[in-house]
Amino acid sequence: MGTPTLAVWKFTSCDGCQLTLLDCEDELLTLADRVTIAHFTEASSAVRPGPYDVSLVEGSITTPDDLRRIADIRAQSRILVAIGACATHGGIQALRNFADITEFTSVVYASPQHISTLATSTPISAHVPVDFELRGCPIDRRQLLDTLCAFLAGRAPDIPNTSVCTECKRRGTTCVTVSEGIPCLGPVTQAGCGALCPAHHRGCFGCFGPMARPNVGALLPILRINGMSTSEIDRVFTTFAAGAAAFAEAAAMSERNEAPA
Repeated sequence: MGTPTLAVWKFTSCDGCQLTLLDCEDELLTLADRVTIAHFTEASSAVRPGPYDVSLVEGSITTPDDLRRIADIRAQSRILVAIGACATHGGIQALRNFADITEFTSVVYASPQHISTLATSTPISAHVPVDFELRGCPIDRRQLLDTLCAFLAGRAPDIPNTSVCTECKRRGTTCVTVSEGIPCLGPVTQAGCGALCPAHHRGCFGCFGPMARPNVGALLPILRINGMSTSEIDRVFTTFAAGAAAFAEAAAMSERNEAPA
């Protein structure tokens, strides 16, 4: 059995999640001794043909060419991991999903007829099977390293499915909403970041996307009590995870001024 092969791919994104991998520095050098990095253009122009044992995919599907490429990558990858908010929920660019893309291109580009794009920005899982997802904008480096080590060890990655609130409890961080009246999406956002923002006296803004079965209806009155207007609630739920159905519904509920059932 040969050395496992790792490929890193970019779709529509800012490259931030790939930079998180590069920022691992010493750990990345150790990893390079254990795997063959076959495709990672952010780090090297050297490219080896597939198939690949593990592919990390950053970015959302926003162009016809993206559709072709992701199908080809899936066919060549034994394990495919979507990394970052763009790959898992469509990213900030998924705001186009709520508007007219023709109007956007006509305003932004001098010659919009030359722009080849899709009407929507969608996650990788909307088009091909995804084995694992690493959330965040950008992803958490510890979670990334644990996932890669898990594959090398032949075990499943330890990806949490609870809320950010549980991470605040584990690290002993006082709830910013209770103690300081700061609006926070922690109760409905998936864990994995280590509760980074609350640890620095900021409310979670949901870049990891919704947890499983989030009770967003119960959170809306709390956000209002802590000073958020309807437009502010709409904005915070339609940013990094704009393409997530639960967060889009939360924004819609806020605009209708609905109370929880």
